[in-house]
Amino acid sequence: MLQRFQYRFILILLMGLTGSFYANAQDSSEVIKIIRSGRLNFIKKDSLELTRVYSDTINGAHVQALFQHGTTLLYADSAIKRTDAVDAYGNVHINNNDSVHTYSDFLHYNGPTRVATLRGNARLTDKQVVISGPEMVYDMNAKIGSYSNGGKLVNEKSTLTSHEAFYYTETKDVYFKKNVVLINPDYTLSTDTLLYNTDTKIATIVAPTTINDGKRITYVSSGIYNTETGMGNFTSRPIITDSTGDFTADNIDIDKLSGVATATGNMIWRDTVHKIILLGNYGQINQTNKFVFATQRPVSITYSGKDTLFMTGDTLASGIIKKDTAKVYAKDSIIAIQAPAISDSLETAPDSAASEFRKRADLAIAGRRDSATITVQPSRPDSIPKIADANRDSLRARIALSGLKPDSIAPTVPVTGLQPDSLAARPLAMVTDSVPPKDTTEHRYINAYHNVRIYSDSLQAVCDSAYYSSVDSVFRMYQKPVLWVKEMQMFGDTVFLFTKNKKGDKILLDQNAMLATEVIKGYYNQIKGNTITGYFKDDKLYYMRVYGNAESLVYQQDADSAFTNVQRSTCAIIDMHFVDGQLEYIVNIKDHEGGIYPFTQFPADQRLLTNFKWEFDRKPKSRYELIGN
Repeated sequence: MLQRFQYRFILILLMGLTGSFYANAQDSSEVIKIIRSGRLNFIKKDSLELTRVYSDTINGAHVQALFQHGTTLLYADSAIKRTDAVDAYGNVHINNNDSVHTYSDFLHYNGPTRVATLRGNARLTDKQVVISGPEMVYDMNAKIGSYSNGGKLVNEKSTLTSHEAFYYTETKDVYFKKNVVLINPDYTLSTDTLLYNTDTKIATIVAPTTINDGKRITYVSSGIYNTETGMGNFTSRPIITDSTGDFTADNIDIDKLSGVATATGNMIWRDTVHKIILLGNYGQINQTNKFVFATQRPVSITYSGKDTLFMTGDTLASGIIKKDTAKVYAKDSIIAIQAPAISDSLETAPDSAASEFRKRADLAIAGRRDSATITVQPSRPDSIPKIADANRDSLRARIALSGLKPDSIAPTVPVTGLQPDSLAARPLAMVTDSVPPKDTTEHRYINAYHNVRIYSDSLQAVCDSAYYSSVDSVFRMYQKPVLWVKEMQMFGDTVFLFTKNKKGDKILLDQNAMLATEVIKGYYNQIKGNTITGYFKDDKLYYMRVYGNAESLVYQQDADSAFTNVQRSTCAIIDMHFVDGQLEYIVNIKDHEGGIYPFTQFPADQRLLTNFKWEFDRKPKSRYELIGN
């Protein structure tokens, strides 16, 4: 006991002498003091003076050597102390009178610069984060920790690794460089350079960066991302892609929790499965339910092969049709679909217009039990109809809507009778006898609202609102729709454009339907009826049928294109046949009335059929007119 007391007395005396020696040379606050140690060895060689310090064992407990430099405390199993530096070994621990602690197997501490170099299991922690690596440097004056040979930072759920990093302990900012990877349970972020704040958990992106959450990949070169909440603001045209497509814009704000991304400036959204592109200067994409809408000069592009269909309006929206809300009827029928439409809140709701149309079609079919006979159904117009000879004289008129000479007569061919309900496109009953195979196909719709315009090389249209579904590939146009095929103008209360492989296949003008072409300014060939159905082949019209209360007013011309006669007639059905997209002849069927008038004697007040309108100035002239600048 006495020997131990003497030993401690000598140790304290030596420490006091050592402290006094250094105090003469510099301020006592800058002296590295030995606060606690076990055995001491003093080594002096030439002008070099070293003190080897060992840990102690007190009452069987291991007690580390302790050094103090100002407010900095340094713990180690052993150390070599120079005048203004310490090399420490084994379980090294430094605390600078703050929340920052560093640990390592080896430490070199420079007193004047207050820089600690740590090697072997080096790590720095401030209770919020842990930075570790094989080698680290901690500058206590600047309060910056760094590594340059690889390391990682762990901040709650996120782990960041890189080749280099600088951690500013006061502002909680970390600057990562080279092979930066942030791993979170919900996503992985990789880049070459990244700024990260451990307090706010916000990553500032300053270099090309990839964020992969397993479902989609985001490519971004600048912006900010909250790694905790999943909210971000990306600039410089980021790209977000998944298995069904991608979208980009000048700026994109994302909210991972809600799945909503808001795009501003030159937005391009693309569905590669359904071959649909949506453009606009502003839009929102719900990545959870795959709903998207665009405003500020929006344009949708439906593409396939050579012909591409462009559609624009004040607002465009597109979403997924739920399988339990879609009723699909047989091919070549009028298809009614309970499809979602966008309400004021931009949520999906049933589309009653298409369903109502199917009801009207069924009622019309039930009432059309007349004696007309024809060998070809409208859904299969593979040949010229063979007309019954009951009205042979009235059916021989062969009249062109534009440019056809009156010296040719339509052929008449004997026919056999058909049931009258074959005259109208009729929905087929849904199959209920057997359970159909499960449909895993995902269908998409497009809604366009107000001031809608449509353009393709084969046709153009305008209306107030439109709806397209990939279930039946039909464009439905509402509110005073007008459609043009070459120089022919068509309209009805509702227009249905059936497409196949993204090309025009059939067209239905439902209720108050009318066709017109301008012969010369102020004179129009006109045909109208309850409904008009037309068929395309190779993007060109080749057959049309007017059904119910059909009327026609056609100007006849001679070989020099001079007007000769005007034919005004009414009947039940009118068939029109086209060659290379140009009308070849028309045929009046059943209950034909009317006559041919000399052109100079035809009353001027009868030159237009009821409800006629000519709106050629509204016709879209090109795709660029829709896309703008």
